[in-house]
Amino acid sequence: MRRTTPAARVAALVAAGALAGTSLPAQAQKGVIRDAEIEQLLKEYAQPILRVAGLTRQNIQVVILNNSSFNAFVADGRRIFINAGALLDSDTPNQVIGVLAHEAGHIAGGHLARLHERLASASTQSAVAMVVGIAALVAAGRSGGGNYSPLAQGGMAALAGPNAAVQNSLFAYMRAQEDQADRAGVKFLTASGQSAKGMYVTFKRMANNTLYQTRNINPYLQSHPMPSERVAALEGMAKASPYWNAKDSPELQARHDLMGAKLFGFLASPAAVARRFPASNNSLPAQYARAISVVRFGQPHTAQAQVDALIRAQPQNPYFHELKGQMLLEGGHPAEAIAPLREAIALAPNPALIEIMLGQALVASHDHAHLDEAVKVLQAALTHEPESADAFTQLAMAYGQKNDLAHADLASAQAAWARGDMKTAGEIAARAKTRFPIGSPGWVRADDLANYKPPPRQPSANW
Repeated sequence: MRRTTPAARVAALVAAGALAGTSLPAQAQKGVIRDAEIEQLLKEYAQPILRVAGLTRQNIQVVILNNSSFNAFVADGRRIFINAGALLDSDTPNQVIGVLAHEAGHIAGGHLARLHERLASASTQSAVAMVVGIAALVAAGRSGGGNYSPLAQGGMAALAGPNAAVQNSLFAYMRAQEDQADRAGVKFLTASGQSAKGMYVTFKRMANNTLYQTRNINPYLQSHPMPSERVAALEGMAKASPYWNAKDSPELQARHDLMGAKLFGFLASPAAVARRFPASNNSLPAQYARAISVVRFGQPHTAQAQVDALIRAQPQNPYFHELKGQMLLEGGHPAEAIAPLREAIALAPNPALIEIMLGQALVASHDHAHLDEAVKVLQAALTHEPESADAFTQLAMAYGQKNDLAHADLASAQAAWARGDMKTAGEIAARAKTRFPIGSPGWVRADDLANYKPPPRQPSANW
């Protein structure tokens, strides 16, 4: 599992999500979590929902944010953002699936685009003031600062400026969006033969947590329906489904438990892991969390013994082999990491992230016999992860060791591009052009990067 700093465009998308009252830009600034196991599980959670919602052609991606709060949101028609906290706090797959169903309701309803239209109908100054005010109030709520925190005071001051009728209309529209997403989520769950109980349980818990904070707030000045009203409506819809008592399969629940243990092992301190998964707990998820914690902070021999025990328990689990490869690679033994990473790739359904790690191990081994394999595996990963700066960087190193300076420069330029460093990308691409025959595929790609000019900003970019 890796934590990366998101590109500027992701932060912009999250900021757009804040307009719908569902997110906060600062959340994305803490990073995006990439992990083959968790992403595969979330993909399987989302697929039935997206299919019945008619969204399969949009190639929607579930993005995991490194944030401990319970939250999920959409920012465009191609991504559902979900916080690590939402995954850690969900006891069953059905609870996460319910959250994804609600967010799919926003996408299917085109809510973000319609909200932008509403904002566009207001005057520029009023719309900007409302956006700033909403973001500040959401920030205050997430930070626990309350109505008298500087963030909340600033938000209320910003909201006090716009015309009251425009402001109330916007909030009413946003409340209606949330109600529509709830109804659509239950509809999608029912159509896919799944219970809406997890969605109801999750939203009820969130409502109970916020009930005290919202009890004195004017309901017409909220972007979401009042918690009691929303939960009551959701309860009625959910219990009317013939699948109310449907259960997650034991196999899916087991994978969900492993996902939670993995996240906690990577994100929590060793002391916290020991408290949540004491040595007396011999379940596989507990062993997984403890092994990950030891890999991060413990002795190498102890870590290897615990990881090997996981592999003996489930030899066909690709992610246990991946963990062993990661442990060896990060421990300074790249040559030894190659075999378990190859095994993980052979077993994993979507191994692109593991392929990038294997490419890194092959390059770091400094064995010229591995360089052709490194190029092949990294190119395979890039067909599924075309914006991976890590993959392009390792590919550049592989070509460099092969003394193929033209392709090394091109891959370096593409790595800079993927990082958002257009200036460096252009400079390296210009050098790469001089190394390729004019008109060759490499020359054409380098020329594209060297002469790239960003498109003019559209007025909507202000939002």
